[in-house]
Amino acid sequence: MPSLSNITSPIFLLTGIPGLEVFHIWFSIPYFCLCSVALLGNFMIMYVVITEQSLHEPMYYFLSMLSATDVGITVSSLPTTLGVLWFNIREISLDGCIVQLFFLHGFTLMESSVLLAMAFDRFVAICEPLRYTTILTNSRIVKAALGIFIRMLINLMPLLLLLKRLSFCGTNSLSHSYCYHPDVIKQSCSSTKINSIVGLLALILTSGIDIPCIILSYVLIIKSLLSIASPEERHKAFSTCISHIGAVAIFYIPWIILALMHRFGHNAPPYIHVLLSNIHFLLPPVLNPIIYSVKTKQIYRVILKVFQANASRV
Repeated sequence: MPSLSNITSPIFLLTGIPGLEVFHIWFSIPYFCLCSVALLGNFMIMYVVITEQSLHEPMYYFLSMLSATDVGITVSSLPTTLGVLWFNIREISLDGCIVQLFFLHGFTLMESSVLLAMAFDRFVAICEPLRYTTILTNSRIVKAALGIFIRMLINLMPLLLLLKRLSFCGTNSLSHSYCYHPDVIKQSCSSTKINSIVGLLALILTSGIDIPCIILSYVLIIKSLLSIASPEERHKAFSTCISHIGAVAIFYIPWIILALMHRFGHNAPPYIHVLLSNIHFLLPPVLNPIIYSVKTKQIYRVILKVFQANASRV
């Protein structure tokens, strides 16, 4: 006899903070504030890059792409998380889960690609400054953005299609307040070997390629900087990379730790998974606009000018 979950679409139960359900409303306040900061900050970055003529350069185009992916990540997890924290709405169907997985993991994969593109931008700017504008033309940046989107589809679509072949039995209680691919396949009562292999392959083809390439770009950047005689020029050139290094660190470190926890940390307390997942999906969108606004003088000046203009109108 086929199980009921094979006949009807299985239902998954989202989880807030295990053991602290009575405090969900209080946890929702800082969460909502951080999401608001993330959305306002990233929309501000995109606005100033689009409207300010002086920022129409490859570096800032890639920065606006990073902000767009951060907005996508925040919006993808926000509805279900607030639904759990505010109204205790925990149920989500498999199809709804797959839709959320597409956007949440899709924007995450694209952010990894954008960070790689930004590393290449810094490499060209420092190692080939005279050819910077001829290498990173507007048409090539558009092609890079299209390539980032296609790469995401190629890596993500097999994962989502393979979810439809799985059988789910009994209570499917997830570890997070949103659908996360390794968490979903753990609920299946059928073999998930193919799903795990394809998921691992997708991880290798994204972060497994992006991280070594980013490291290689900075090895070449440092090698080029060592050939510069003046320490002041070295510091000035490398200071343009500080924001990107910070963005890479706050994105990849929690992502790698979360992936390892889901594969090997089965005995870890449930709140550890919740904490790491929230750090991974919330920290980069919140901190990236702050880092780039503080460390990048051009961005800081334009944002300050926008606020001054709005204040004068009031």
